[in-house]
Amino acid sequence: MKGVEKSSRVMGLRRFSMVQLLIALALLFFFFPFVEEIKDGDIIVSLLLSLVLLSAILAVASRGRTLTVALLLAIPAVAARWLNHFQPHLLPPAIFLVAGIGLVAFVVVNLLRFVLRASSVDGEVLCASISAYLMLGLIWTMAYWLVEQLTPGAFAFNTTTGTKETMEGFNAFYFSFVTLSTVGYGDITPVSKVARMLAATEAMTGLLYVAVLIARLVGLYSTPKPP
Repeated sequence: MKGVEKSSRVMGLRRFSMVQLLIALALLFFFFPFVEEIKDGDIIVSLLLSLVLLSAILAVASRGRTLTVALLLAIPAVAARWLNHFQPHLLPPAIFLVAGIGLVAFVVVNLLRFVLRASSVDGEVLCASISAYLMLGLIWTMAYWLVEQLTPGAFAFNTTTGTKETMEGFNAFYFSFVTLSTVGYGDITPVSKVARMLAATEAMTGLLYVAVLIARLVGLYSTPKPP
């Protein structure tokens, strides 16, 4: 009986965490394009990103070892992000971008492991599937931003806004999800070989993810349930 209660508590935490992660991602998606240009908008973006990372840790922390690894990856990522915000001359953006990529990649692997090992389709599995897809876009968002930091001019902007465009913040976010969904409007073009490679890899990942995920979910849904 105690084992059942303990299992229920763990599953309840996981369900809450999956939903929490999806809500945090939705908040980031909705507010990112609006708050970046306002006064202290960077602080709001940093708060939303920190909320996403914290929710991601809760979503995959089903075991003590997983939680430990997630925290070891999260602490430098979050700390470097805030330190770069308040003291940009002390810490370049590349530090928190590399740490963030490592953390989000770890979370995505654990979310996919959970989805692929699920025995049936429920709200928990669906939330994990959607969250993993959105977090794939975050990985490439930070990767594009990192490439721009290391190789200025790696991306060309084909629009005229009157200001110098860079692949930081929302521009990287926008280009990542346009590429992941294989829409490709053409307003931002990867120029360097590394940028082109990343864009091509993300486009292929987006197509394969949707195909494999749908096949997996359909297979789970159509599997006869034991009597």
